[in-house]
Order: sequence, then structure tokens, then C-alpha cells
Amino acid sequence: HWTLLSVALLNCLLSTTCSAGLALAIALTVHSRGTHLVTGCNSSALPADARAAIATNDCPFNTTRIYDTALALWFPSMVLVAAEAVLSGRCCLVALIFRGIGPCARGYGKEQV
Repeated sequence: HWTLLSVALLNCLLSTTCSAGLALAIALTVHSRGTHLVTGCNSSALPADARAAIATNDCPFNTTRIYDTALALWFPSMVLVAAEAVLSGRCCLVALIFRGIGPCARGYGKEQV
């Protein structure tokens, strides 16, 4: 029970931290309209808006769809990591119930689990 509790608590904390980091990355990217995504490119041909950026020889990657692709990958990742944090929290609660600690530890909850 203690192993389940410690692993679930650690996973819940890591998932919550990852969720906060992804939310910050999404917010900064949307706020800057993607200009931080192309900071490695020192070309004057790049426009201020990353959505309209073109692929240049001065950039180590194709900047054509970097803004849309980043957001398209980050939003589902945000949903999945939030679901992982919720499920880890529930596993932590179950481990506490098994140990007899916390809400519903002495009542109907332990028999139901």
C-alpha cells in the first residue's frame, strides 16, 4: 500500500507540474504569436508572425507550420496529462483508504473499493 501511495503521489505531482508547464508554454506561444518558436532563426526574411513564416536557409528547421503544429500537439498533451493527474490523485486516495487514512477510511468506502 505504501508503494502505491508513494508512486501515485509522485506521479500526481509530476503530472501537475507538467500540466502547468504546458499551460505556460501554450500561453506564451499564443501571446507572442509564435515568435519565440523561431528565435533560432536570425534571418531578416522572417516576419514577426510565426504563422506567416517561410522556410529560409538561415533557419535549421522548416518554419512554415511551426506555430500550428506546436499548438496541435500541445493541446492534446495538456488534456492527457491533466487526465493522468486526476487518475493519479484517485490512486493516491485509494491507497490512503487502504491504509485507513483519510476520508471514508473507516466507513463504506473501503468495502466499496
